[in-house]
This record gives sequence, C-alpha cells and structure tokens, in this order.
Amino acid sequence: MATLATSVTDRHAALTLSQERAASTSSGYLMLFVMLVAIVVAFFGTTQINYTPEIGVPLLLLGALVFAFVMPGFYMLQPNQAAAITLFGSYKGTDRTTGLRWIVPWYGKKKLSVRANNIISDKIKVNDLRGNPIEIAAQVVWRVTDTAQALFDVDDYKSFVMVQIEAAVRTIGSRYPYDDFEHQEVTLRGNHDQVGAELRQELIARLAMAGITVDECGFTHLAYAQEIAGAMLRRQQAQAVVAARQTLVEGAVGMVQMALEQLSAKNVVELDDERRAAMVSNLMVVLCGERDTQPIVNAGSLYQ
Repeated sequence: MATLATSVTDRHAALTLSQERAASTSSGYLMLFVMLVAIVVAFFGTTQINYTPEIGVPLLLLGALVFAFVMPGFYMLQPNQAAAITLFGSYKGTDRTTGLRWIVPWYGKKKLSVRANNIISDKIKVNDLRGNPIEIAAQVVWRVTDTAQALFDVDDYKSFVMVQIEAAVRTIGSRYPYDDFEHQEVTLRGNHDQVGAELRQELIARLAMAGITVDECGFTHLAYAQEIAGAMLRRQQAQAVVAARQTLVEGAVGMVQMALEQLSAKNVVELDDERRAAMVSNLMVVLCGERDTQPIVNAGSLYQ
C-alpha cells in the first residue's frame, strides 16, 4: 500500500494541492438584528421627512445603505454542509458552522455537501488474472473531507469519483482470478473481505488529490461474462464432481482399511489375498456407488 500511495504522490507531484482552512465569518443572527435596526431607522426617517427633512433624509439614507450592505451577505448552512469562501477568485477558507451565517457581500460563497454518498457503479467487463472476461459492479460509500481540494483541485469532483471508481475496479478485477476451486489463491469470488479492503485502499489513494475518502466499498455484481458463462459453469460442475469423488474415495479407502484391520485384529475371519481383494472390491462398490446397493445373502460357504 505504501508503494501505491508513493506512486500516486509522484504522479501528481507537479500539481499544487489546495488545503482547507477555517474561514473568518460571522453569525447571521447578529447581522439580522443589525438589518432590523436599519429597517426601523429607515422607516423612522421616512416619517420625519415632512417635518424635519434635515433629520429624516439622512436617517432614511443610512437605513437603506445598511440594509443594502447587510442583506446580500446572509447564507445558511445545514448539518454536514460547508461553504467555501472566495474573494475575487482567491480561496479564503471554508465555513462549516451550521445555522444562519453572514459575510461581507463581495465575498463569494460556494456550498457543497460533506455528507456520505452512496454510489453503485455500472457493470463493466474486465479480464481477470487468467484472462477470463468477467462482469463487475461495485458499491462505494464516499464523502468529501477537504472542501478546498474537492472544489479547486479537480474540475468536477463527482464525475472524478465515478471515473476513479471504474479505474480502481478494473485494476483490482485484473489483479486476481475469478475463482480457484482448490482454494490455493486469493480470488474475487472467495475472498470478498480481503479484495474489498484492497479496493478501498486503491480508491483512497486515487481520490486523495480530490479531498475525498472512502468509508466502505464492495462488489455488488460479480459473474463471468455471458459469452463464457455456460462453459465456466460446466467447468465448475466438473471440478465439483471430481472433488466430491476424490473425497468419497478417500473416505471409502479409510473405512475399508479400518474394517480389514479390525477383522484381522479380532480374529473374526481369516482371508487369503484373493478373498481379501474381493471383499475390498465389494466394500468399495457399496461405499462409492451412486445408487443404493442390493445385498445378496450367501447361504453357502465363503468360497462358493
């Protein structure tokens, strides 16, 4: 993982990354009170124009100017919402304080959500480690951690996330085989937790430059492509049959060996090599047969 992070850092070495910092803003409730006072002053000045113009006109102008200055500076932030503050294109910080906020009107405000986002990617076709075409779709839970990087270091951070998810899924999908019946390799189908953790680390490394982290991810769809699905199904069935037969034969051999050893140890019956071979053959047929066997009772001697 350290190598992956280093390669990503080297890849973007020429890019100057932004860094979020706190913005200097004010509570909107205090400025709301100031605006209400300005309205009262302007209204009082209006009532005094006909009687004492030298007082009424200045009060009206003062109230109107204060109202016009204060009113455009209001904005509101909900929980898990932030606003990036800029001044003539220069980043001045990020406000994460919820509620009614106020800043000098000539400052720009760009709101963005820092809540968790859940995305299910489209199904994409990838060649696994053995070259077999497979279909993969992933579910990713991501959120913005650095608003400055998300807004100013990438053009559209949401589109950036979608592209990087597809690239990471292709990388992880081609790194492992789809399945390994002998369970000797890490596979996409058999090691969901391990592969999902590696996919998360791959995404975190890719999305770090956009100020985005990944909380959870995993595959929602994983299957062979349609053109080879039938052949792979038959292959899996054949491998399953062979493995089942192998286990059955190993168990049957152990049972036959145990039966012969106990018969000899307890002197139940003495068998020559020919009769021993016949007994082994009969026991193997009984234990390994796919259908129930029909016993035949020998009413004569063992050698008839």
